[in-house]
Amino acid sequence: MTDDRVPLFVRLPRAQADALDQLVDSTGQRKQQLVSEMLGDRLEVGFAEVRDAPQLADPGHGDVLTLEELAALLRLEEPALLERVRRGELPGRRFGSQWRFSRAAVLGWLAEGEDDG
Repeated sequence: MTDDRVPLFVRLPRAQADALDQLVDSTGQRKQQLVSEMLGDRLEVGFAEVRDAPQLADPGHGDVLTLEELAALLRLEEPALLERVRRGELPGRRFGSQWRFSRAAVLGWLAEGEDDG
């Protein structure tokens, strides 16, 4: 079996590296898998062109997330997230009966790493 992977070494800003570590801890996935998934829809083989507009239908890649997209990004159940949002523990804004979340704010919150359950 041929290993079709190549090593990639990058330097990230501390906050992004910390957020990636927290995402690894919370999801149980390896960094390699997470980075590959995050870049998969933005790079084209043969072109290596980073696309300006993320695919909004792909959960976790838009700047503003719905509760459903947030649940997919964090790989958690919606009711558990909604409980934390309502208690003010997770950053979000309510618009009528709907919630919206800043991807950057949520990843920053996740990087802070509270372990209170």
